[in-house]
Amino acid sequence: QKIREAKEKIEQARIESEKAEREGRLEIAAELRYGTLIELEKSLKEENERLALLQKNQKMLKEEIDEEDIAEVVSKWTGIPTSRLIEGEKDKLSRMEERLKERVIGQDRAIEVVSNAIRRSRTGLQDPKRPLGSFIFMGPTGVGKTELARALAEFLFDDEEAMIRIDMGEYTERHTVSRLIGAPPGYVGYEEGGQLSEPVRRRPYSVILFDEIEKAHLDVYNTLLQILDDGRLTDGQGRRGK
Repeated sequence: QKIREAKEKIEQARIESEKAEREGRLEIAAELRYGTLIELEKSLKEENERLALLQKNQKMLKEEIDEEDIAEVVSKWTGIPTSRLIEGEKDKLSRMEERLKERVIGQDRAIEVVSNAIRRSRTGLQDPKRPLGSFIFMGPTGVGKTELARALAEFLFDDEEAMIRIDMGEYTERHTVSRLIGAPPGYVGYEEGGQLSEPVRRRPYSVILFDEIEKAHLDVYNTLLQILDDGRLTDGQGRRGK
């Protein structure tokens, strides 16, 4: 309250000083500018210092709402990490390869391709309704396929746990597609939801990793095409996730 009052007094003193100067009352203008204003600004500085001291012990006490406060609220609503909301998009994307290479060694080409695709999407050169990117990582065990997916989740969403991993070795049979999107009404497990559709609904800002996708049944591929093409999936209960 005191800080707000001090700011109002400073603004009023400036207005009166300018008015006095226009009217030729130079003595009053000088007194306001070099006397009253200086004292008020000194008082404001002292109040700000006192508030800063209080904030060290009482984190919630603030005179003004800043971008960090707004980002924190939006983060709770959307699930987008706070640091990514306040970090400049241009600066973040320009360092994408550097950040990914800190975790994934020896996969420079893959990192470059992924980074370029993400940048194209973020700069508006891609349909915003579609996924940021769909990639197939091929190679023997231990070359960093899963680690790159984790690193991408950490870079995009500030949390490597923002990755939904589906073991496609469990979807070799035709009927297993229902486990992915949930059983239709009237069938066993209808209330449980799908192993993919439910995590996506709960956490839409995620990287989805289909591990060992070559093992999946053809009907499962057909379901995945809907996700890879337009980023949408309708579960067994008719709910659509994006």
